Amino acid sequence: MQEFDLIIVGGGLAGASLALALRNSRLRIALLESQSPARPAGWDSRIYAISPASAKFLDEIGAWKHFDRERFAPIRGMRVSGDSGGQLDFSAYQVGVAELGWIIESSLMAGEFWESVKRQSNLSVFCPAKPCGLTFTVAAAQLELSDGVVLSAPLLVGADGRDSWVRQAAGLTAVNTPYGEKGLVANFSCEKPHHNIAYQWFRDDGVLAYLPLPGNRISVVWSTLDENADELCQLPPSLFSERLAEAGSYQLGALSLLTSPTAFPLRLMRVPQVVAPRLALIGDAAHGIHPLSGHGINLGFQDARVLAGLLAARQPWHDLGDERFLQSYQRARREETLLMQSTTDGLRRLFSNQIPGLRPLRNLGLNLTDRIPLIKNFLVRYALGAF
Repeated sequence: MQEFDLIIVGGGLAGASLALALRNSRLRIALLESQSPARPAGWDSRIYAISPASAKFLDEIGAWKHFDRERFAPIRGMRVSGDSGGQLDFSAYQVGVAELGWIIESSLMAGEFWESVKRQSNLSVFCPAKPCGLTFTVAAAQLELSDGVVLSAPLLVGADGRDSWVRQAAGLTAVNTPYGEKGLVANFSCEKPHHNIAYQWFRDDGVLAYLPLPGNRISVVWSTLDENADELCQLPPSLFSERLAEAGSYQLGALSLLTSPTAFPLRLMRVPQVVAPRLALIGDAAHGIHPLSGHGINLGFQDARVLAGLLAARQPWHDLGDERFLQSYQRARREETLLMQSTTDGLRRLFSNQIPGLRPLRNLGLNLTDRIPLIKNFLVRYALGAF
């Protein structure tokens, strides 16, 4: 049996960032991942919107400065359009910042994290590794791997995604609410410059977003009904590009497909309890939200930041896996997670509701919000992580 202070199951963005955040601690860490990340040819269609608060965290753990600046784009403005004339504009200039966020390829971050953790002196990487058995004793979590290796630590962190093996093995409940939608993603070159503005449309057939990439390129995320997503994925590239340009009212002119479209099912996932004796969940293992806000990975990074801070600041007599000790992590993350889940779910339901008379009211709400600087600035500052 190999003994550690902390075992992290899942070497994706949340799990690897937690490990990096503890690089200067005295903790002996084990990090498990089924396969090392790989960079696709060309542009990665899986992208994330990184908030300034998350960028600050990534800088603190030493990753931000190593990202290739030619591969990600700042967001300097955002234009949100309703389904009947409503519009809400956000500007970095209006709130006195240079950027509202950044659009970054998932594999760009994953690759940098992975290279860093492999060099981390207080960390042992197990990859490829597959857990197959989990038991808890009074003093430790014991994890058995498929190759017969057994790891033990006072605390185990599940960072292994929305279908978390750790969460299920520990018996923690996840309440899933399928949306009957898929998130359709693809990258395009565009005829007109985007000027680093992100666009979002609330349409009858879902939520469409154009997100800026370097040069005249964009990433498109369309959260739409299952059947519509499936139909779009079957279209020839030229027709698919035309449909996406038309859906965005030709805001950026003609589009030309750069990456094959992919679609993934969307669901709201609430996990009432993210800690237990000897166990904590972070990232997508702990929560799932609608992608219309782009905040999913930001929640994961903030999970990692808070938990790392708690573990690094603990007193020598604190038991890392004591549930009372871990409750402070759960309390610290509950409010933001519930707020983002409720907000994104509420917006999605509001704009998908076809009750007569509701359409003009929700679009009026967008227009009124756009005209009240105090509310607009509050919304932007919260998204920036200024509170």
